[in-house]
Amino acid sequence: MSTDKTDEVVKESSNDKVELKKEINLLNGIGIIVGSIIGSGIFVSPTEVFIKSGSPGSALIIWFLCGIFSLIGAYCYMELGTMITRSGGDYAYVLDAFGPFIAFLRLWVDVIVARPVSQAIIALVFAEYTLEALYIGCVSPIMAKRLLAAGCIGILTFINCYSVRWSTLVQDILSYAKVFALLIIIMTGIVKLAQGDTGNWENAFADSSTNPGDYAMAFYAGLFAYNGWNYLNCLIEEMKNPRRDLPLSILISMILIIFIYVLTNMAYFTILLPSEILNTKAVAVTVAIRLYGVMWWIMPIFVAMSTFGGVNGNLLATSRIFFVAAQENQMPMILETINVKYYTPVPSVLFVSLVSLVYLCFSDINILINYMGFVNWLAIGVAVFTVIWFRYKDPSKPRPIRVHLAFPIIYCVATVILLILSFVGGPYESLMGIVIILTAAPVYWIFVLWKKPKSFQDKLDNITVVLQKLFYVVPSQKKVE
Repeated sequence: MSTDKTDEVVKESSNDKVELKKEINLLNGIGIIVGSIIGSGIFVSPTEVFIKSGSPGSALIIWFLCGIFSLIGAYCYMELGTMITRSGGDYAYVLDAFGPFIAFLRLWVDVIVARPVSQAIIALVFAEYTLEALYIGCVSPIMAKRLLAAGCIGILTFINCYSVRWSTLVQDILSYAKVFALLIIIMTGIVKLAQGDTGNWENAFADSSTNPGDYAMAFYAGLFAYNGWNYLNCLIEEMKNPRRDLPLSILISMILIIFIYVLTNMAYFTILLPSEILNTKAVAVTVAIRLYGVMWWIMPIFVAMSTFGGVNGNLLATSRIFFVAAQENQMPMILETINVKYYTPVPSVLFVSLVSLVYLCFSDINILINYMGFVNWLAIGVAVFTVIWFRYKDPSKPRPIRVHLAFPIIYCVATVILLILSFVGGPYESLMGIVIILTAAPVYWIFVLWKKPKSFQDKLDNITVVLQKLFYVVPSQKKVE
């Protein structure tokens, strides 16, 4: 876009640069990670982990190992986040390490399916458990779920467009609510254990699966519940003291989450029979119905609050990935602009939300999540591998946190093993995930490499100017004159 056209957008005088403001402190960082990780996973994934692992003992080990695996990955991201202090997370690291094409493959996964579909799924879970108290004993209408999920996305879109401080405050409050809900379940489990309800633990490993593919799929289900530990890295430019607060936020959050998740699952298996866990959509709600009497409805409300925060965390992180990608000319230029009044990336936030709303119209979008399980952890594994690559490529680069190379090596080897086993447990889903990645190649050639004719480019520039005026935005770092 020409400078003259861009300068037409904003003409008010100001001495400030239009850029993302540094408003995220340590407490906000912890809230973003905890609020992003604790979404729908810990309430619905225990059933899938138990089905695949076959026994309470094996399931509990899976939950612990998933936590340790995620902690190792998060530890590696501490080095990357303090070394490359640019928002965008995985995308930014892969871009610096392997160049624009590989980075675009990573971006394409996020754009086409992973992030917006995940957001749509979490919003639908929010709607389902919000309606649980209204449709007692009945199946809530699908249209009501879609409309409520759309309302959830709409409200959070407004908040994220209006203020980063508001969005982090929402995340903080909901994080407290989520932890409180899980502590209720944990304390209930402790009371039941003290009363002698240890039946499920007497033969804890009976009926454990002997199929490695089953354990790979159980691991995926557990990792889904831990997903979100890398979201704060996407917002690092908005942190007040990233080199101090990013590592502390990650460490405190991950230790807290592992502790809570393991104890929560112990409580599930203490309170419920295996058959009850196998036949429920949300284990926490089943616990509430069985033990909390007329107050059972409080748990669906907590699940709804948890998923509401999950949507908020996803929206915060994803909008920043697209924002950085637009700065690299791999997304439309309008997505790298910032609102002059609120200093938020309004177009990027709206883009993520609109794509998510489109997915709400599909009858079954859960299958897309199955396709992306393989691809998502492949992409994160590649990002962790950049720790090793940067040590070779740029060993003298300042690293405020320098992890021992054993950790990224362990993570990458474990990722390779997990990916291989996933072909045993879900070959079709894994192959479809790879196909989705490969579709990025022609898109990259047409929309990134191809030099458009001047007349066509001028039309795109005119559209961008119209959108800039509509949303009152200018490119990041541009002075408002």
